[in-house]
Amino acid sequence: MPQPDMPSPHPLRKLLLIAEFTALAILLGSMAWLSGQTGDDGQIQPAWLLIPALASLGVFLSFIGLMYLRWVAAAETANRFRHKVIFSLLAVTLIGVWVYGVANTWFSLSAS
Repeated sequence: MPQPDMPSPHPLRKLLLIAEFTALAILLGSMAWLSGQTGDDGQIQPAWLLIPALASLGVFLSFIGLMYLRWVAAAETANRFRHKVIFSLLAVTLIGVWVYGVANTWFSLSAS
């Protein structure tokens, strides 16, 4: 029995998936590497924390991009505004959580 024609995926979907999983691999690898790195005084150099911070930002941004393709770009024209509002609130919340986490980490390093 023939399958009904499936709509072709968005051209950015594959690139966003590659970016997400690459950033996730970099994030996990950098966290594993940083767990064994300490200076003479037992502390990590703060500049090294930019690697997992930027990798986690890459994971969040590509996840948000995939979420946009799934919810907003695929929505019908009549419901698109509602989907954009909900998506915007969720995207701002995710980026806010990322900024809060990075800021708390940075401030905890300078407080030590």
